[in-house]
Amino acid sequence: MPVSRARKEELVAQYVEILNDCDGLVIVQTQGLSVPQIEGMRAAVREQNGQYIVAKNTLIRNALEQANWVVPEDLLEGPVAIIFGRDNMPGVAKAVFKHIEDADFDEKMRVTGGIMSGDLLDAGQVEAVSKLPTLEELRTQIAGLMMSPSQSLVNVLQQATGGVVNVLQAYVDKHEEGGNS
Repeated sequence: MPVSRARKEELVAQYVEILNDCDGLVIVQTQGLSVPQIEGMRAAVREQNGQYIVAKNTLIRNALEQANWVVPEDLLEGPVAIIFGRDNMPGVAKAVFKHIEDADFDEKMRVTGGIMSGDLLDAGQVEAVSKLPTLEELRTQIAGLMMSPSQSLVNVLQQATGGVVNVLQAYVDKHEEGGNS
């Protein structure tokens, strides 16, 4: 069933809005996936604040052009899905590769490339992005770094306080002995 021009314009506008809110995207070639398989990938990507969309290549091209993104002409051939990352591109890329591996999609789905920070990425570069720490992992690392100096300061203060207490206790003990003698 053909899609009306108005509906196509509406879809392109939706894709432009998604592009304006995302920090990158992954392009995957798909062939013969069932609805439950697609839903599994959607759920895995959604957990990382991403979005999985199957769209007509011409509509994605138009949206990329309107949003002033690089248009990967050679990657938008045949049946593809676009996976958008919002504020967590490494986490989204990681979820895509993990789900492809776990679901044994080697024949039905493969990453062909992506776009991040305005740069066109090949499949290997997208895989490299998937190995970067996720947003949550970075937050944990930063919190750990911030806590480390604080913990060191607390330890120094406890040791200093303990030393003062020991000196005072020795003084008290000495005077008690001297007072009893």
